[in-house]
Amino acid sequence: MFNKLKQFKDLRSQAKTMQNVLASEAVTVSKGGITAVVNGNMKLVSLTINEDLAKDSLEGMIVECVNEALKKAQYVMAEKVKSMGGFPGLNMS
Repeated sequence: MFNKLKQFKDLRSQAKTMQNVLASEAVTVSKGGITAVVNGNMKLVSLTINEDLAKDSLEGMIVECVNEALKKAQYVMAEKVKSMGGFPGLNMS
């Protein structure tokens, strides 16, 4: 039983280390005059909007740009986790 607790503690420690490493990563996507930056924790860090954009098309373009940045960040972070060895006991292939 103590062996399982130690394994759990080690796994939790590895997860915390990975979370810290991933948080320092960032993905930037620029689309149609809008730039979104998303970090490894899938949080929008910044959003820059070109002031010359037409206001009527702005909302859809923002959503599209942020969603693309989030998708790209998820892919990059998954690859980063795989390159770090993944999580022992979980099939990451």
